[in-house]
Amino acid sequence: MKRVLVGMSGGVDSSVTAFLLKEQGYDVIGVTLNLWSYEDRQEPYNECCSLEVRAVAEQLGIAHHFVDAGRVFHERVIQSFLSEHHLGQTPSPCGRCNRLVRFPVMLELAERWGCDLLATGHHARIAEHNGIYYLLTGRDPLKDQSYFLYGLGQAQLRKILFPVGHLLKSEVWKIAQENRLVSARKPESMDLCFIPGGNYRAYLKQRLDGATRPGEIVTSDGRVVGSHEGLAFYTIGQRKGLGIALGEPFYVVGFDYEKNRLIVGSESALLSPGLIVGDVHWVYPVDLTPWPSSRRGKGDPHPAPSPLKGEGRGEGRGGAGEEVIRSAEVKIRYRSPRVPATLELLEDGRVCGRFAQPQRAVTPGQLAVFYDGERVWGGGIIERALRQAEIPQTIVCETVLL
Repeated sequence: MKRVLVGMSGGVDSSVTAFLLKEQGYDVIGVTLNLWSYEDRQEPYNECCSLEVRAVAEQLGIAHHFVDAGRVFHERVIQSFLSEHHLGQTPSPCGRCNRLVRFPVMLELAERWGCDLLATGHHARIAEHNGIYYLLTGRDPLKDQSYFLYGLGQAQLRKILFPVGHLLKSEVWKIAQENRLVSARKPESMDLCFIPGGNYRAYLKQRLDGATRPGEIVTSDGRVVGSHEGLAFYTIGQRKGLGIALGEPFYVVGFDYEKNRLIVGSESALLSPGLIVGDVHWVYPVDLTPWPSSRRGKGDPHPAPSPLKGEGRGEGRGGAGEEVIRSAEVKIRYRSPRVPATLELLEDGRVCGRFAQPQRAVTPGQLAVFYDGERVWGGGIIERALRQAEIPQTIVCETVLL
């Protein structure tokens, strides 16, 4: 009998994951990572790691452990979250947590406790072909979480299960309700686990006190039209909360860090033809050849990737040297659709993406994830948007305007 460690939050997805694996005959052990404690809460657990998980484990009749991972979470996620906001970026802590905390910690625990596999309730899928493991989108397009899992690599994917990835969310709820799981009574939460009540702005104000300063709000042609509270409290594309009335809608379009100015402009100024992505991670080697033509028939859930130009250099990294250009789809925020683009691998390992059609509010700090059909090819952190004039020119990093 194979032993599997299940990451449990007390929510319906992870509860059904544990239930399904037990039904399939696995020896199931549950684990909950204690990542963060609210200052105004009595118990030392946050909303996504609540004590309700104990009731689920007892109901399923499985062993369960709480493990404190607060220190590493603070070092690798919270500190980065605050420092990026201080620089005017809008980070994606969930993607960073999955890549640097949640999965590394739980995989280490799985090995320590003699588990063959790790399972979580993420809505994504994994497929294997010729020894290569592919991360695929979840069956439910409204709940697909592959965007936040781009940081997983080959060594991790071969040890991971996503048992609810092939289910619609409605089917997950049905399984929980039919089997009277405790989690079927718990509403789904979309808040960041470390921000009490989801009050994002209050959280930043408290922890960035003294690290930001008020300044001028200016239009892209330099006209002063108001004042801001600190660049950390604004994001690209923001319209509400600017405190300016100019007779027409104005949006945050950039930041002037040297002069501490918030730059606003019309909605058209938010459109960008491309972006630069740094801290890039590849789910599988970039020099893969296409799958055999016999597997490309109608209804094949795993479409073949296009061949690449250039040479991949090692697992999880792109090639350096020869130019690597590839057509793909890019997702620039969780709730945005994937859009066609071409990707160019730069000599320093970053990626320059050029959209087939200009995209709105490309936001530094957010994730840009690359897809080939249902497959997640890789992804990274958006460093900045490109302006039209920059497309044929040498790419530089100092520009802050779109």
